[in-house]
Amino acid sequence: MRFYHIMLAIIFISAGTSCKQKLELPSVSSFQVTTDSASYSVGSPTTFNFKGDPYTLTFYSGEIGHRYIYRNRVTATGTSLLNFTTALNSGTQANSLQILVSNNFAGIVAGDTVTTQANIGKATWTDETANANLAVNSTATASSVNLTGLAVSGTPVYIAFKYSAQSGTIQNKWTIANLTLTNLLADGSSYTIANLATNTTPITTNYAGVNTFSPGWVAYPVANTYNWTVTAGTSLVVAGAGTVAASTAYSEAWAIMGPIDLTKVTPDVGVAVKSIVSQVPSYQYTYSTAGTYSATFSAVNEDVHAVDSVSRTIPVVVH
Repeated sequence: MRFYHIMLAIIFISAGTSCKQKLELPSVSSFQVTTDSASYSVGSPTTFNFKGDPYTLTFYSGEIGHRYIYRNRVTATGTSLLNFTTALNSGTQANSLQILVSNNFAGIVAGDTVTTQANIGKATWTDETANANLAVNSTATASSVNLTGLAVSGTPVYIAFKYSAQSGTIQNKWTIANLTLTNLLADGSSYTIANLATNTTPITTNYAGVNTFSPGWVAYPVANTYNWTVTAGTSLVVAGAGTVAASTAYSEAWAIMGPIDLTKVTPDVGVAVKSIVSQVPSYQYTYSTAGTYSATFSAVNEDVHAVDSVSRTIPVVVH
């Protein structure tokens, strides 16, 4: 009986020791990529052949939006353009609409009128109205305001449309639509930073499958009760007194968007080529534009204990 107990203990100890051992994660260092030709024609598939079998493999074509070196990039200095249309639907008062930008606005405090008005008054606002092409009648008029000089990485800005109307005459009605704020880089890529969406509505950037969010808009009346109406994704509309009789007092209202990083971009993305459950000896991709591309494959082996990765870049000439 004692011999039986000893043997049973040995079995349990051996089993426990075995359970504690972990399988060694295979290395991906031997993974290699080659192509079947030195160059390719536009519209003809490029064939990439693989040596090795990593758990997962991701492909970056080297085209704009799909460059491996920019997979983690979230800011880049470019040209910051605020595009929108305006329409003057009624009224003839001059200088009733301003486009203002601030990098030190403390924000609107919900339910606290005193603090909010103080914050608006204390902020330094750069007036960009002269750089816009505001409508003179109900015909929608396009504006493109360059805010590049106000872009500083890590320093957010607030963009405001300030409405002000004098008493004694019909106060203007303004409609702002088709608003986008973009960061245009030297390579031609354009990133949508914000639009007329609220912060609960995703806006798709110029690269499929990647979403970001507009910072949203807040409308706030400073003088009188007339205020901006924000229709998410569509327009900003404000109208003061519609008759001379009703125009008994000064009106002021602000529509403010922010905070916004004018240098914001979306990280470039890759395409999943294989998973751990599949074997992929080769991969084909067709380039639609001539050029020389740095095609990159990111190979990863990973388990709960460790991760091993390697990237292989190969030039692809397309003519």
